[in-house]
Amino acid sequence: MIAIVTILLAFPCGFVLRSRLAANTTYAVAYLWAFTFQTLYLLLDSLGGGADPAFETDSFPVGYGAVTLAIFVVGFGLVNLGHWVRARRQDSSRSSRTGTSATATKGKTAASANVVG
Repeated sequence: MIAIVTILLAFPCGFVLRSRLAANTTYAVAYLWAFTFQTLYLLLDSLGGGADPAFETDSFPVGYGAVTLAIFVVGFGLVNLGHWVRARRQDSSRSSRTGTSATATKGKTAASANVVG
């Protein structure tokens, strides 16, 4: 469940939300809700004596903690990737709207090259 939340929300949060703090907070809240729900679901199955419990009652689930932490960190990476893609798209669209090229130097733009004078 936490992997699905990370895949579906992390990149779009970074891409859509302008504020990096808002994007990270939105992702973190969604992830932590899913983490709590998933942990409770797995724990109740283990305590209830299910046929194939997720956790053994005599040992601490260190592997579960490591995997969920890794997914959490990857999600923050996807949020930052979304911000980076948004910034790159804005830079390229801004230069095409103004008629400038990315390599324009010393005021010589594509728009000023057409002016006779």
